[in-house]
Amino acid sequence: MLRFSLFLTSLCLIGTGCTVNEVIVADETELIVADAPTDEARLLDVGIVEFAPGIDEDNDARETGVYDEIRNAETKYLAYHLKTTLQGTGHWGAVRVIPSREAFTDVVITGEIERSDGEFVKLDISVSDAAGRRWFVRSYETQTGVTSYSERRDRRLDPYQKVFNEIANDVYAHASQLPAKQLRQTRQISELRFFADMSPLAYGRHLAVGEDGIAQIRRLPAENDPTVARLRQIRERDRLVVDTLNEHYANFYYGIAIPYRNWRKVTRQESIAFREVKRSARMQALVGVVVLAGSLAVDTDNTSSRRQRYVNRSLQVMGINEGINRIVAGLQRGGEAEAHIGAIAELSESFGAEAAPMVVNVEGQERRLTGTAQAQYEGWRRLLKDIYKAETGFTEQIDVGAPARTAESAPAE
Repeated sequence: MLRFSLFLTSLCLIGTGCTVNEVIVADETELIVADAPTDEARLLDVGIVEFAPGIDEDNDARETGVYDEIRNAETKYLAYHLKTTLQGTGHWGAVRVIPSREAFTDVVITGEIERSDGEFVKLDISVSDAAGRRWFVRSYETQTGVTSYSERRDRRLDPYQKVFNEIANDVYAHASQLPAKQLRQTRQISELRFFADMSPLAYGRHLAVGEDGIAQIRRLPAENDPTVARLRQIRERDRLVVDTLNEHYANFYYGIAIPYRNWRKVTRQESIAFREVKRSARMQALVGVVVLAGSLAVDTDNTSSRRQRYVNRSLQVMGINEGINRIVAGLQRGGEAEAHIGAIAELSESFGAEAAPMVVNVEGQERRLTGTAQAQYEGWRRLLKDIYKAETGFTEQIDVGAPARTAESAPAE
């Protein structure tokens, strides 16, 4: 009897002691900021390609918690926040979000979202330069805390800010080790790639790409070449269009900031609550089964006293009731876990509606550059080549007719 009572007490303590530890204050990484103006000769332009969503083809949102609407919005939002972080360091020239690698720039950063649920984030980042040199490939991750979503926090800092600061610090650390000559050549290669894209016949041979995929400068065009001056003007137009697209990225970024922050905050709370419910439900069901089995196993008749038999039966009934109650409670809390998943799904759907991509035009309706940023830029590059051809009066396309037949190959009449 004493053994059973002690066993019952210990199981009850186990059942009520199952909790999930929650991070209150998240780790931080200090951003390295230039304490003096950076030498202009070392300033490189940076392009951040929209992140890849990292969604499996057979993704089931109700099982993984990864919703297409959220993740596709994050590909732009997180890339733009990395832009603002890099821009605030003072180590770089122009920092832009670019819709594709076709927007030629000195340094290109690509990324894939491995995980992002408000509590945990993991980004796979790759950094390379215009010459094709791979600077590094690394994964960055962190766990947010309760204070990450505090109303009193610095709103300029994202709850995932530790990750962005670490990326910015690593890119700067790599660039700071490069000699000035390599930095200068990187800018020259970026320019020559643009020239070759506009006029492959005239500038396609200025660069040589080795078997390792790294470009080397074979020769530079003459600075007094009028074609060079014209192409540089066209490249400035190209940059202005990318800057215009960045204004749309900015509108998207600031437009979804509040609903996205709320989604991450609530999803974080829901995730923690879900883990608590799942553990507690499993433990309660287990304790209920054991208590019920133990209560049924008590021998209430093996006593010499009528009073003792009465007490034992009462304890058995109490144990059985406790066991049944725990089993029912475990099933109920399992149902609550399903309700949490439903709440997350509903929030994701409403967020997806608020964060729908915008249809925009670049430089007026007459250009008809609508659709996604990538579609707009692809349309612009086609127009840009038309502009170049119109200004130079030269086309790269050469029409070749069918070969004339010789007398020997002509059919006999």
